[in-house]
Amino acid sequence: MFKLTSLNLNGIRSAATKGVQAWLEAHAPDCICVQEIKAQSPDLAGRFESLAGLRGHFHLAEKKGYSGVGLYTRHKPSAVQAGFGSPEFDAEGRYLEARFDTPRRRFSLISAYFPSGSSGPERQQAKFRFLAEFYPHLQRLKRERDFILCGDVNIAHQEIDLKNWKSNQKNSGFLPEERAWMSQVLDELQLVDVYRRLHPDTTGDSYTWWSNRGQAYAKNVGWRLDYHLATPALGACARAAAVYKAQKFSDHAPITIDYAFSL
Repeated sequence: MFKLTSLNLNGIRSAATKGVQAWLEAHAPDCICVQEIKAQSPDLAGRFESLAGLRGHFHLAEKKGYSGVGLYTRHKPSAVQAGFGSPEFDAEGRYLEARFDTPRRRFSLISAYFPSGSSGPERQQAKFRFLAEFYPHLQRLKRERDFILCGDVNIAHQEIDLKNWKSNQKNSGFLPEERAWMSQVLDELQLVDVYRRLHPDTTGDSYTWWSNRGQAYAKNVGWRLDYHLATPALGACARAAAVYKAQKFSDHAPITIDYAFSL
């Protein structure tokens, strides 16, 4: 089995104070994709270059204390690509692709952090620009190789993906245009929403993000914003999926999927 975890850290230094390193050592994934590192290279040096025996690779934002993605892996990638060719969004540190080309298989693992539009109309328009640029990138990549994209997509696709769907239909993360983009990725591009493949009807246990307001976490008033999106051959290898909620490392929970393949 290949154990793959994704987690929005909401700051790697903050998550470290809440026990994420000890959890990773006990959890022992083969790879963890992380988002919202909120750090620069000097902050990582000597402290976060490796975690739980996994070597880290990073795509950090130019702006301090903002965004940034990473990928910690037990296996050495054949190549690592930071950014997907978008000047606007590559500057924000939103895409890291590790390529693994072995005699057994040829595929990529991707850690991605989609923009949030919740802070206002300007950022929502930026989110729409990101989605418009990112879809053709996924199209091109799928023609070249298999991949699993892990990350904070900042979109709840279906009504079962958030607690209060009726009252959130005009809010970022559940807008019709965002949900249509997800449907296009799944239906036309034919990527697999791996968690939903394994748990098609799960509601509350599927949530991966909770607002810091109104005791949302305690009441499990959450959203499913974190995904594994895989090409069909890799999606078919998924055997088990779980969201870990026993400890709280950030406002997101880690999602882990076991795949029946090895490098």
